[in-house]
Amino acid sequence: MTSIMTSVKIINHPLVQQLLTKIRDYQSLPGTFRQHALQLSHYLMYEALRDLETRPTSVDTPLSPAKGSIISDYVIFAPVLRAGLVLAEAAQSMVPEARIYHIGLKRDEKTLQAISYYAHLPETLPPASRVYVLDPMLATGGSATAAISLFTERSVNDIHLVSLVAAPEGIKRVLDKFPQVKIITASVDDYLNEHGYIVPGLGDAGDRLFGT
Repeated sequence: MTSIMTSVKIINHPLVQQLLTKIRDYQSLPGTFRQHALQLSHYLMYEALRDLETRPTSVDTPLSPAKGSIISDYVIFAPVLRAGLVLAEAAQSMVPEARIYHIGLKRDEKTLQAISYYAHLPETLPPASRVYVLDPMLATGGSATAAISLFTERSVNDIHLVSLVAAPEGIKRVLDKFPQVKIITASVDDYLNEHGYIVPGLGDAGDRLFGT
């Protein structure tokens, strides 16, 4: 597991860890949970986007021309519905020109396997695309690997997975199948329980985000 963890970036910034602590609290109401989860998502996306490629440009300031840079990557955000929408909201505010492909996956509670119910992607994508799969809870890794597969099947290899929290089992499953993927998270938690939930985790992120 130690070698696998070289592909995992845990964001230990004090503000990130404080927000994570707040959303773990089961007493947080949906509105408070969503507010803190959205803020945490901004921090995680900021770190995930750190390596974006840029190209030089110039602009005119009120005083003189100035050299600058703009993002040159073909960026794709792929939120796993429905909890991934909070990460997508943060991501889109940072890179509004990015393409967004929603991926609908639900977990069979008996088999813990991911079941696809929605994925509307083009047949081909630019091979140089930079994809960010947004899956807040990396638990068994079933939904994450299913989402990532949609892009590797289209010859895209530059793929990042952004999660609020992750379990060691999910990390191993993703990186065993897709060793090129980079994982960004606020925490690698202890383990999965017999129901496939992350411990200590934060419960069902979708239910807590939307009050259901």
